[in-house]
Amino acid sequence: MTTTEALVRRLADRAELEDLVARHTLWVDQARWDETALIFTGDVAVTSPRGEARGIEALVGLVTGSQSAYEATLHTKANLVIDLDGDTASVRANDIAIFAISGEEEAVAAGVHRYTARRTPAGWRFDSLEVVPFALTESIARAL
Repeated sequence: MTTTEALVRRLADRAELEDLVARHTLWVDQARWDETALIFTGDVAVTSPRGEARGIEALVGLVTGSQSAYEATLHTKANLVIDLDGDTASVRANDIAIFAISGEEEAVAAGVHRYTARRTPAGWRFDSLEVVPFALTESIARAL
């Protein structure tokens, strides 16, 4: 592979991984559960303050079980750091989320999302996610 081809491949991989992070955010906020296999591998392993899950079905169960506590959520990811290593990658993103608990109560959570990804025949997919909380408002701590 020429230097130009390698650069184009690297940039394309980074763009696809950035898009995957954005799609993960929409997946949660818009309840796009039917898109789970477009974002995660079948053997995905997730660790978060809400619990742990292994596999697509367990992941959807973990997320949908906690989403019912909120009228709506809005996540924003920033400061992505992507490290590529052939057909695997790690992605770190800061996450700030607003949770509408009721018409008059909101909560804010901040944390770091640490993903690992691998290239599959269908494109990049996350095979692990660790959610590391940084700060939680009191009302969100009660909802957990």
